[in-house]
Amino acid sequence: MAGLDVPAGEPAGRGQRRAPRVGSVEVLAGVLILLVVVREPLARALSAPRLQTWTTVFVSVLVQAVPFLVFGVLLSAVIAVFVPRSFWARALPRHPALAVPVASAAGVVLPGCECGSVPIAGSLIRRGVTPAAALAFLLAAPAVNPIVLVATAVAFPGRPEMVLARAAASLVVAVVMGWLWLRLGRADWIRLPRRPELDGAPRGVAFWTAVRHDVVHAGGFLVVGALAAASINVLVPERWLRALADEPVLSVLALAGLAVLLSICSEADAFVAASLSQFSLTSRLVFLVVGPMVDLKLISMQAGVFGRRFAVRFAPATFAVAVTVAAGVGAVLL
Repeated sequence: MAGLDVPAGEPAGRGQRRAPRVGSVEVLAGVLILLVVVREPLARALSAPRLQTWTTVFVSVLVQAVPFLVFGVLLSAVIAVFVPRSFWARALPRHPALAVPVASAAGVVLPGCECGSVPIAGSLIRRGVTPAAALAFLLAAPAVNPIVLVATAVAFPGRPEMVLARAAASLVVAVVMGWLWLRLGRADWIRLPRRPELDGAPRGVAFWTAVRHDVVHAGGFLVVGALAAASINVLVPERWLRALADEPVLSVLALAGLAVLLSICSEADAFVAASLSQFSLTSRLVFLVVGPMVDLKLISMQAGVFGRRFAVRFAPATFAVAVTVAAGVGAVLL
């Protein structure tokens, strides 16, 4: 029909109506309307004891982890933007096998938890640090920094051997995993997100761009891990733990698995371990060594920062080494 012809020189589709876009404002309005409609059933559901427990665990994991995640993200951005590559060449031994224990020992002087160590390790690799050394730092820093060791001493008063055992076992695991990566790891297992927006930008702009990117990227996986930890916390019956406490081998494996599932921040896990008084000190040491290195939120964040191919290999290997080393150190020192 002539009336529907597009005038000459006018782009096709200009005369047609565009479909309305649904933006964040519309989505928020829809969510608010939905909450108003279902407010009474939602209030009844939230009053259930199991759901209250789930909410408490979910919020506590986030509250514990977010400050240290932000600290790690800020330090990661500083490393990525302001620290020259030549610094790492001077700070770490050139031989990768020697760089691993040096990077592990560096975790002793850096306060933080596992949420912050993941983006820091990613920045170290981007700045030219050998992955084995960066991964050793990732494992050591959350478990042997001063805040964690002091918290462990407070949680286990009169038992300085518990602090020593935790520090020794965690350092050994970090070094062993770094050396295993040198021996068996492959570069194509690590897929760091590309950061073209940092190239050529002014330092101030690049710094805040890196901060925003890492907070959104790592924070999303932190929320996924917290959701999983809260769900499993509610689903695992407490009576199972009591039944396992009397079996030496099973108690070690039970607390190792519990550390993975609970996903407690390393600054707070010593108080949880101290409360598990029905278990042996060795079992609780395994809990303290495994938790900062392998838990649900940490696995999720590793998958987000380094890629899924890395996480599905690194996490199980770290779990096996951590359980073995912690049980051995506990048998000797405890």
